[in-house]
Amino acid sequence: MNPMPGTENHPSALLHVARMASTAGALVLAQRGEGQLDGQAMNKSAGGDWVTDFDRRAEQAVRQVISGFRPTDVLTGEEYADSGEPTAGGYRWSIDPLDGTANFVRGIVYYATSVGVYGPGPDGREQWLAGAVTAPALGTQYYAGAGLGAMKSPWSPQRTESAEALTLTGPSGAADARMLATGFGYDADRRNFQVSALAGLIPDYANVRRLGSAALDLCLVAEGVLDAYAEFGTREWDWAAGALIAEEAGVGVTRPVMEPGWQSAGVSHPESLPAFPQTP
Repeated sequence: MNPMPGTENHPSALLHVARMASTAGALVLAQRGEGQLDGQAMNKSAGGDWVTDFDRRAEQAVRQVISGFRPTDVLTGEEYADSGEPTAGGYRWSIDPLDGTANFVRGIVYYATSVGVYGPGPDGREQWLAGAVTAPALGTQYYAGAGLGAMKSPWSPQRTESAEALTLTGPSGAADARMLATGFGYDADRRNFQVSALAGLIPDYANVRRLGSAALDLCLVAEGVLDAYAEFGTREWDWAAGALIAEEAGVGVTRPVMEPGWQSAGVSHPESLPAFPQTP
């Protein structure tokens, strides 16, 4: 069904496309068999920073869906070059076809296809407008639209659209039992910085989890399973959808103002997160 003229840029219409595109990527990932895939993975930037044929095919599937609905929008993805140059007043999609590739390769269930879109909203202000994160091994799709709230629905390859939806409202856990999620990069200097920064965050939390997917970390904060998330050095496609989902669940979110920078959700004082030391 085509949207009514003048409504195709509304967050609800963009969310429909985001969910369909994220589903298309997840359907590719759902073809994964049992066991580990180490022999099918290649390093990109460093040892353990893997890419597989699933990453590429999932991104191709996502791009095909978006281009079918919105052929003039710009597509930015992890595995392929941008489809064009962003323009003022235009719409740009940020795609992570497989967030959590190392998990995917090792057979750990925390991986997902993430799709978010940025552009002018109904008030003319440029913002993140819609996002969807589909985790096939978890059987779950998280999604949100600007001003529409955040939701979670069951997902499976056999049933890609579901009327069953849970509204997400963020953490409500006890203050003395808060759980923080974080992540670590592949570069040694950056990883050492992340570890030292974590030491400064730990006193505010009862424990820490490192699940291996920034998109799902943010969604789990939106769901209230985790209380907060902070990670330095993520890329836009890692958080494009998840940050909006957390935000629409009522969680305070900060996005990096430059790369590398801090992405956080639910952190009490994000302004106190340390700056990465500059090389003289």
